[in-house]
Amino acid sequence: MAKESKAPVTAAVRALRAAKVPFTDHLYAYEEKGGTAVSSRELGVDEHAVVKTLIMEDEAKNPLIVLMHGDRQVSTKELARVLGVKGIFPCSPDTAQKHTGYLVGGTSPFGTRRRMPVYMEETILDLSCIYINGGKRGYLVGIDPRDVVKLLNPTLVRVAI
Repeated sequence: MAKESKAPVTAAVRALRAAKVPFTDHLYAYEEKGGTAVSSRELGVDEHAVVKTLIMEDEAKNPLIVLMHGDRQVSTKELARVLGVKGIFPCSPDTAQKHTGYLVGGTSPFGTRRRMPVYMEETILDLSCIYINGGKRGYLVGIDPRDVVKLLNPTLVRVAI
Protein backbone atom coordinates (compact mmCIF):
# COMPACT_ATOMS: atom_id res chain seq x y z
CA MET A 1 0.00 0.00 0.00
CA ALA A 2 1.43 3.35 -1.05
CA LYS A 3 2.00 5.90 1.67
CA GLU A 4 -0.20 8.95 1.15
CA SER A 5 1.63 12.27 0.94
CA LYS A 6 0.94 14.47 3.91
CA ALA A 7 1.07 18.25 3.72
CA PRO A 8 4.08 19.67 5.58
CA VAL A 9 3.78 21.96 8.57
CA THR A 10 6.00 24.90 7.63
CA ALA A 11 6.44 28.37 9.11
CA ALA A 12 4.00 29.54 6.39
CA VAL A 13 1.37 26.99 7.42
CA ARG A 14 1.78 27.96 11.07
CA ALA A 15 1.38 31.66 10.15
CA LEU A 16 -1.80 30.94 8.13
CA ARG A 17 -3.28 28.80 10.90
CA ALA A 18 -2.43 31.40 13.57
CA ALA A 19 -4.23 34.05 11.48
CA LYS A 20 -7.18 31.65 10.99
CA VAL A 21 -6.91 32.04 7.21
CA PRO A 22 -8.56 29.21 5.25
CA PHE A 23 -6.34 27.48 2.69
CA THR A 24 -6.05 24.21 0.80
CA ASP A 25 -2.95 22.01 0.48
CA HIS A 26 -1.55 21.17 -2.96
CA LEU A 27 1.46 18.83 -3.19
CA TYR A 28 3.18 18.13 -6.52
CA ALA A 29 6.39 16.60 -7.87
CA TYR A 30 8.94 19.43 -7.65
CA GLU A 31 11.34 19.87 -10.58
CA GLU A 32 14.54 21.90 -10.17
CA LYS A 33 14.19 25.21 -12.08
CA GLY A 34 10.69 24.15 -13.23
CA GLY A 35 8.99 27.17 -11.71
CA THR A 36 5.31 27.93 -12.05
CA ALA A 37 5.07 26.13 -15.42
CA VAL A 38 5.67 22.81 -13.65
CA SER A 39 3.50 23.51 -10.60
CA SER A 40 0.56 24.69 -12.73
CA ARG A 41 0.89 21.66 -15.01
CA GLU A 42 1.15 19.23 -12.09
CA LEU A 43 -1.84 20.75 -10.29
CA GLY A 44 -3.90 21.25 -13.46
CA VAL A 45 -4.42 24.97 -12.83
CA ASP A 46 -3.85 28.08 -14.96
CA GLU A 47 -0.29 29.38 -14.57
CA HIS A 48 -1.76 32.90 -14.22
CA ALA A 49 -3.30 31.77 -10.89
CA VAL A 50 0.02 30.43 -9.57
CA VAL A 51 1.69 33.34 -7.78
CA LYS A 52 5.47 33.60 -7.51
CA THR A 53 7.08 34.91 -4.32
CA LEU A 54 10.15 36.86 -5.44
CA ILE A 55 12.73 38.21 -3.02
CA MET A 56 14.40 41.34 -4.35
CA GLU A 57 16.36 44.26 -2.98
CA ASP A 58 16.98 47.88 -3.81
CA GLU A 59 20.39 49.42 -4.45
CA ALA A 60 20.84 49.92 -0.68
CA LYS A 61 20.32 46.14 -0.19
CA ASN A 62 16.93 46.64 1.52
CA PRO A 63 14.97 43.43 0.87
CA LEU A 64 11.38 43.28 -0.35
CA ILE A 65 8.87 40.68 -1.50
CA VAL A 66 7.12 40.85 -4.87
CA LEU A 67 4.07 38.66 -5.56
CA MET A 68 3.59 38.13 -9.30
CA HIS A 69 1.48 35.97 -11.62
CA GLY A 70 3.38 32.85 -12.68
CA ASP A 71 3.04 33.68 -16.38
CA ARG A 72 4.34 37.24 -16.00
CA GLN A 73 7.67 38.90 -15.18
CA VAL A 74 8.38 41.88 -12.94
CA SER A 75 9.48 45.10 -14.62
CA THR A 76 12.20 45.97 -12.11
CA LYS A 77 12.61 49.34 -13.83
CA GLU A 78 8.91 50.17 -13.28
CA LEU A 79 8.98 48.84 -9.70
CA ALA A 80 12.03 51.01 -8.93
CA ARG A 81 10.20 54.03 -10.37
CA VAL A 82 7.10 53.27 -8.25
CA LEU A 83 9.25 52.88 -5.11
CA GLY A 84 11.35 55.95 -5.85
CA VAL A 85 14.66 54.07 -5.81
CA LYS A 86 17.45 53.80 -8.39
CA GLY A 87 17.15 50.08 -8.95
CA ILE A 88 15.53 46.81 -7.91
CA PHE A 89 17.44 43.56 -8.26
CA PRO A 90 16.67 39.89 -7.58
CA CYS A 91 18.46 38.56 -4.49
CA SER A 92 20.91 35.70 -4.84
CA PRO A 93 19.47 32.37 -3.64
CA ASP A 94 21.66 32.51 -0.49
CA THR A 95 20.57 36.07 0.33
CA ALA A 96 16.90 35.24 -0.30
CA GLN A 97 17.19 32.26 2.05
CA LYS A 98 18.81 34.42 4.76
CA HIS A 99 15.94 36.93 4.56
CA THR A 100 13.11 34.40 4.42
CA GLY A 101 14.31 31.18 6.02
CA TYR A 102 13.09 29.30 2.93
CA LEU A 103 14.98 27.53 0.16
CA VAL A 104 14.54 29.08 -3.28
CA GLY A 105 11.77 27.11 -4.97
CA GLY A 106 9.99 26.88 -1.64
CA THR A 107 9.78 30.56 -0.72
CA SER A 108 6.50 31.66 0.84
CA PRO A 109 5.53 35.23 1.71
CA PHE A 110 4.02 33.91 4.97
CA GLY A 111 6.10 33.19 8.06
CA THR A 112 9.31 34.71 6.76
CA ARG A 113 12.29 34.95 9.09
CA ARG A 114 12.39 38.71 8.59
CA ARG A 115 9.49 41.11 7.98
CA MET A 116 9.83 42.82 4.64
CA PRO A 117 7.61 45.17 2.64
CA VAL A 118 5.38 43.25 0.23
CA TYR A 119 4.38 44.45 -3.24
CA MET A 120 1.61 42.56 -5.02
CA GLU A 121 0.60 42.81 -8.65
CA GLU A 122 -2.84 44.44 -8.44
CA THR A 123 -4.47 42.10 -10.97
CA ILE A 124 -3.93 39.13 -8.62
CA LEU A 125 -7.02 40.45 -6.81
CA ASP A 126 -9.08 39.72 -9.95
CA LEU A 127 -8.74 35.99 -9.20
CA SER A 128 -11.01 34.11 -6.80
CA CYS A 129 -8.27 31.67 -5.73
CA ILE A 130 -4.51 31.75 -6.10
CA TYR A 131 -1.88 29.07 -5.55
CA ILE A 132 1.15 30.34 -3.67
CA ASN A 133 4.12 28.59 -2.11
CA GLY A 134 3.45 27.05 1.28
CA GLY A 135 7.07 27.12 2.43
CA LYS A 136 8.45 23.94 0.86
CA ARG A 137 9.47 22.85 -2.63
CA GLY A 138 6.59 20.95 -4.22
CA TYR A 139 3.94 22.46 -1.94
CA LEU A 140 1.49 25.25 -2.77
CA VAL A 141 -1.49 26.50 -0.80
CA GLY A 142 -4.73 27.58 -2.41
CA ILE A 143 -5.94 30.83 -0.87
CA ASP A 144 -8.26 33.75 -1.55
CA PRO A 145 -6.07 36.70 -2.63
CA ARG A 146 -8.13 39.00 -0.38
CA ASP A 147 -6.88 36.94 2.58
CA VAL A 148 -3.32 37.55 1.37
CA VAL A 149 -4.05 41.29 1.49
CA LYS A 150 -5.47 41.01 5.03
CA LEU A 151 -2.47 39.02 6.24
CA LEU A 152 0.43 40.76 4.46
CA ASN A 153 -0.95 44.26 3.85
CA PRO A 154 0.89 44.54 0.53
CA THR A 155 1.28 47.65 -1.55
CA LEU A 156 -0.63 47.01 -4.78
CA VAL A 157 1.39 47.74 -7.91
CA ARG A 158 1.14 47.34 -11.68
CA VAL A 159 4.60 46.19 -12.73
CA ALA A 160 3.88 43.02 -14.75
CA ILE A 161 5.34 42.48 -18.19
